[in-house]
Amino acid sequence: MPMLQQNWLTGYGTGGFEAHYMDYQADYFEKADKYYSPFLAPNQNRSISPKEYKDIAPEHNEDITLVPQIMANNAEIFLKAAQELEQLGYKEINLNLGCPSRTVVTKYRGAGFLAKPDALEQFLEEVYSKLNIRLSLKTRLGMEDEEEFEHLLDIYNKFPVSELIIHPRVQTDYYKNTLRMESFLEALAKSKNPVVYNGDIFNKEKYQQVMKQMDVSGVMLGRGVLANPALFGEIRGTEKLSKERLWEFHERLLADYMQEMSGERNVLFKMKELWFYLAWSFTNTEKYEKKIRKAQHLSDYRLVVKQLFFEQELR
Repeated sequence: MPMLQQNWLTGYGTGGFEAHYMDYQADYFEKADKYYSPFLAPNQNRSISPKEYKDIAPEHNEDITLVPQIMANNAEIFLKAAQELEQLGYKEINLNLGCPSRTVVTKYRGAGFLAKPDALEQFLEEVYSKLNIRLSLKTRLGMEDEEEFEHLLDIYNKFPVSELIIHPRVQTDYYKNTLRMESFLEALAKSKNPVVYNGDIFNKEKYQQVMKQMDVSGVMLGRGVLANPALFGEIRGTEKLSKERLWEFHERLLADYMQEMSGERNVLFKMKELWFYLAWSFTNTEKYEKKIRKAQHLSDYRLVVKQLFFEQELR
């Protein structure tokens, strides 16, 4: 994506926060070429829950290109969900093998599935032999050691992966520690499938630095766009984050949560989660972040946020 022909925002974690953020990011700022939904977690009782359906319903995503993201380790359950998504009109889906969350990993889903390469290969064999639509994979380099990826890549190379999205960390790194770029570049050279880069792109300079090192099929942005919803436009050179636009975006998101959720506590939880990322876009936010975390009422929260917008500048 040297010319940013593909530039993606992926859902993180457990859904609602990311889905709303994704929708309004596309409304208020320059869009990505492709978005990934918050992950769907099908089980034996149902493929797509009512809450998950709201995130992936075609009528809710008419203005963006959305790829539903599935987290599963059972081929039969995965295929049933894939069939329902195909019936909804989707031509591409994604298997999440990258989420490092302990609650996910202990169930051998997300990055946890990487701990069972033989089972993963059997899963992919069955899935790819029966799927009628494209399937991409989002993966890490392994569970504990990047050397695990040599075997994992041999497995991935056996299948027609539409895109292999690689985050160059292992599961135990979570989102810390240095990116393992040497292993990523080796994987890029040996992959028989198109490779997409994902990891730690928070500004245009970092994007350019990464792109000088490699020739990839695309770049996926996640946390960087949660911190700066104008990042796609900034990378393309067509947009710059402004306080005015960011305030409008914040107010729309807050109003939506207030309408959908019952009780201040739930709304505050979501908005505090937002500022874990969004604070990065401002200078000198430490004292404001503390007050936001301590806020018990929306009136207190709104006062602190107004002060932050008025008193501090964007980076």
